[in-house]
Amino acid sequence: MASEKSSSGLSKSCILIIAVASVERFAYKGVASNLLSYLTDHVKMSTSSAAKSVSTWSGVTSMLPLASAILADSYWDRYSTIMASSLLYIVGLVGLTSWALLCAWMPTSSLFLPLYLISIGQGGYNPSLQAFGADQLEMGDGLPCSTEQGKSDKKSLFFQWWYFGICSGSLLGNSIMSYIQDTLGWGLGFAIPTGAMAISVACFLCGSRFYVHKQLKIPNRPVESIIQAVNLAVTKIKSKSLGLPSRDAVELELQEKPLRDGSADCSTSSGRGNSAADEAPGVGKTILRLLPIWTMLLMFAVIFQQPVTFFTRQGMMMRRSIGGGITIPPAMLQSAITISIILIMPLYDKLIIPLLRLLTRQEKGINVLQRIGIGMCLSVVAMVVAAVVESKRIGILRTEGGSHEPLQLDSQLTIFWLLPQYILLGISDVFTVVGMQEFFYMEVPTTMRTIGIALYLSVFGVGSFLSALLISVLEWISNASGKHHNWLSDDTREARLDNYYWFLALLSSISFLIFACLCRYYNHLNAAEN
Repeated sequence: MASEKSSSGLSKSCILIIAVASVERFAYKGVASNLLSYLTDHVKMSTSSAAKSVSTWSGVTSMLPLASAILADSYWDRYSTIMASSLLYIVGLVGLTSWALLCAWMPTSSLFLPLYLISIGQGGYNPSLQAFGADQLEMGDGLPCSTEQGKSDKKSLFFQWWYFGICSGSLLGNSIMSYIQDTLGWGLGFAIPTGAMAISVACFLCGSRFYVHKQLKIPNRPVESIIQAVNLAVTKIKSKSLGLPSRDAVELELQEKPLRDGSADCSTSSGRGNSAADEAPGVGKTILRLLPIWTMLLMFAVIFQQPVTFFTRQGMMMRRSIGGGITIPPAMLQSAITISIILIMPLYDKLIIPLLRLLTRQEKGINVLQRIGIGMCLSVVAMVVAAVVESKRIGILRTEGGSHEPLQLDSQLTIFWLLPQYILLGISDVFTVVGMQEFFYMEVPTTMRTIGIALYLSVFGVGSFLSALLISVLEWISNASGKHHNWLSDDTREARLDNYYWFLALLSSISFLIFACLCRYYNHLNAAEN
């Protein structure tokens, strides 16, 4: 059954997994997209404290996949990791719903227990589910793929439809759930994602007999391989520092390695032994080679945090009524990102790639690193647009509202002025996020594919921590300069979010320029290896 194909070119088991991932995104975005409003309006936290809490929580959520990927690729298997982590995920959602219903009797600090249970659950669930879905393509599609180009095209197809699926779920979570939470209550607003997540896990279980479970031919210990590679590098540094000749350096290297079972060595031919020895450093070199690209993507991840933090806060300071007593929740505008992705993703292969082929005269139009770079440029443009809109809002506030008088509702800037920055971020996601998924998945050994997905997710985790750090540093600098220079103040007349956006645009531009230089080196390195 796993070999049956749909008209999209993906196996039916793969499509089921994408649908399950879409529902998970609905559940997660139903909680995360409006969390800042919940912390400021109901838990009564300050804007900066709530933003740091949300950024830190998002960072932990995105970093935990690294730990779970080690379990999935080294000690468990992907299917077992999915089932164990989904249980923790559902328990965290149930706890969050209970806290919302009993918040009057609950201490504020206890709110973060269910939130971080969700983080732990998602940390194992997302990377394992995505790698497990890609495994269905590799082994269960029933159609031979004789060329590396064919395999790459199939993986690109999977990652595009994967992102299309999770964006569809995110759209529903951002739009429907934020409206329910703001109008019908937070208890119901958290209960619906909980029920949806439970149903999706049940559907995943129902399809278990159709899945193909990838069996590794060799014991898979990528962590041990990385440690061996690091030890080997340290040994070489020692030999150079001691000025040892090459033969002495080899002897020192052998002293550093642990003794193995002699029978195992005797039963293995010298050729296979050398291959096994070379494989471990290769894994470590692969990870180390990805680190420069990984680092330069951190500023994109910082910008990625703005819609759920300061973009939402920016919307709270603008006119949100559209007549008939209808008020738009600020978090609902995040759906503009996912709508942009859903509309553009099907056009990527049919319209964007043919146009790029005409420009670049390459079969694929652009390679994966160029795709990531285009998205990084668009994210910088989005921050520039956000800064200009915020400057206009502040100008109207100070011109027509005076220094202390409240501004009339009709004079306030409408929230729809924020749409361009959301749409630009959505378009940038089509290029950068999908490109990152493909890049980190394809550039690691087969036995480390879950770790590759975790590396991609960890960019957003570290980016969230970096976002929280930037907020803390800017607060400290602003407070040291005087209370009237706080960029991130709760006072709408004192806050200067436009300066913050310009600052992010500058840092992101620098990151992009370094990224472009690294890509040239990386392409030359790949060409030399091939």
